[in-house]
Amino acid sequence: MAKQNSDSRRAFLKNSLGALAAFTIVPRHVLGRGYLAPSDQLTKAVIGTGGMGRGHFGYAGTRVVAICDVDRNHLKLAMDQLGDKGVKTFSDYREVITLPEVDIVHVATPPHWHGIIAADAARAGKDIWCEKPMTATIGEGKRLVEAVQQHGRIFRLNTWFRFEDRFYGMGTTVKPIKKLVESGLLGWPLKVTVSKHTGFDWKFFWVGKTNLETVAVPKELDYDMWLGPAPFRPYNPHRVHQTFRGYWDYDGGGLGDMGQHYLDPVQYFLGKDDTSPVSVEIDAPQQHPDAVGTWRRITYTYADGCQIILDGEGKDEKAAYIEGPKGKLYPGFKSDIPDLEKKLAAFPDPLPQQTDFVDAVKNRKKFALNEENGHRSCTLVNMGKIALRLNRSLKFDPVKQEFIDDAGANALIFQPMRGPWTI
Repeated sequence: MAKQNSDSRRAFLKNSLGALAAFTIVPRHVLGRGYLAPSDQLTKAVIGTGGMGRGHFGYAGTRVVAICDVDRNHLKLAMDQLGDKGVKTFSDYREVITLPEVDIVHVATPPHWHGIIAADAARAGKDIWCEKPMTATIGEGKRLVEAVQQHGRIFRLNTWFRFEDRFYGMGTTVKPIKKLVESGLLGWPLKVTVSKHTGFDWKFFWVGKTNLETVAVPKELDYDMWLGPAPFRPYNPHRVHQTFRGYWDYDGGGLGDMGQHYLDPVQYFLGKDDTSPVSVEIDAPQQHPDAVGTWRRITYTYADGCQIILDGEGKDEKAAYIEGPKGKLYPGFKSDIPDLEKKLAAFPDPLPQQTDFVDAVKNRKKFALNEENGHRSCTLVNMGKIALRLNRSLKFDPVKQEFIDDAGANALIFQPMRGPWTI
């Protein structure tokens, strides 16, 4: 695939937009027999057809019309799953995002591509469903927020625990936890401990290898495009596909994999959707510059004294999930507050959320987990990654979204991108 510089890429998008129309509700009779109106289904393109991408082909109310992957084997597996339904296949996402028949772009690539593809899709007039973590860096998150809002797009981040499904070891959805926090029964400030004993295993098997030998690139893989903005490294199969999470260039190990799943709901029930911690403290071995390792403890502190503790070793077997000056909450929604559920019944439920993505797109309503609050919870992950890589604790300005008096940390807010890629 020919590379383009950033100006030509933006020009490509601008010129292609002339062929696009804004999303409208088209009556069925206009489309003719055998076609579904957008009011019935939304069309989508899935970029990245590994296991995650293929697992989201059947989302209710949507229909796949295009797929894209830099690995021909992935494309074949995807087409075998979809069957002969006229689905178009591509190896370059830039061709996909300008298709006039596509309403939604689903970004299911490794995280080092999330920000660039999602921002380009927004500029191309597409609504976006993006896998977690939202972006690989804080700076990419800021740019993606700007692109989504500037172009009036609907954005969904694909971690759902703030609004549905059982929340790992807590044995409940997040709604009653949010209600408990808002009731004040636990007091304030609160400390949240995220560890295997409170229901959250950090998956430390996602570590990189430091002795990788150079292997020939398989013929079905466009490795240069797979790397994209990441630095060039000699190919080894452990760097790509299922095990890419173990390398800083593409993700952040167990923290990158599970961090936004675990921490986005915490941000939500603590009421921190519009801010970030003022510090992050690290207790970890020195990290390898390429391969992600493990860590013992990461502590985030907010301006009001609330804390989130990521306990990697799980040393405190009796830790409460949430601890406040007036009480504690344990997995299974157990508490040291007598008659908690009876007391909680007297308080109002949390405000309702927009959790139907199809409805959000059709009616142009902001989704519950969107570019703004998604960026803030992803910032928790990326703050931790930066502190780990530098092996030092950091102070953070949540308004400027910059580290305080630390040029080395700020240099990692925007990691250099391999030419010609920019966001």
